[in-house]
Amino acid sequence: MFRILLAEDDKSIVENLTFLLTEEGFSVRAVSGQAEALKILDNENFDLLLLDIALEDGSGYPVCAAAKKKHRVPVIFLTASGDEMSVVTGFDMGADDYIAKPFRPLELISRIRNVLRRYGQTESAITIGGVRVDFLKGTVTKNGRELFLSALEYRLLLLFFHNKGMVLSRNRLLEEIWDASGEYVNDNTLTVYIKRLRDKIEDDPQNPTILHTIRGLGYKAGETP
Repeated sequence: MFRILLAEDDKSIVENLTFLLTEEGFSVRAVSGQAEALKILDNENFDLLLLDIALEDGSGYPVCAAAKKKHRVPVIFLTASGDEMSVVTGFDMGADDYIAKPFRPLELISRIRNVLRRYGQTESAITIGGVRVDFLKGTVTKNGRELFLSALEYRLLLLFFHNKGMVLSRNRLLEEIWDASGEYVNDNTLTVYIKRLRDKIEDDPQNPTILHTIRGLGYKAGETP
């Protein structure tokens, strides 16, 4: 499990981010100040740092500098929307990426995984029941044969595979797909795309072994329901 140090002084953001990242399979250590973040970095190791620029007793810049000096750890800054100077300063301090508030959940997770991948710290592909998603190549194959998915089908499959073994509610799927695509996706449309996806990845779409329906809760990807 990848460990993330989150330095953010807005309690609501900390709560929401901790929930989101935990749901995505990350372990989160949250702090609100610069001094606390620096102290923890001296004693603990992390796979990635998420740093707000403005902290309650300083900023995220010294934390980034310390992390880059002592550890080979990726850093993503959380910035105010349109704050170009903060972005430039962050990159000058050695940051690997940034994301502006308010951010879309799927975009944040994608940026985290991309940065981890560049550091060689994450899987480049996931296989479930003979279906393999290669995140680097952006391809999907089943038993070695390439499958051709629409953009929304691919986004949906990525969401399931990144959350292998976890139940995703319809509301969660709707929110993530809508945010990622910039298009309105309603409940009926989601049902259609789930069916289309099963038609392509399952041996028997009527009796799925990869994408399971969990009654009253949502859906889960895995070789066992």
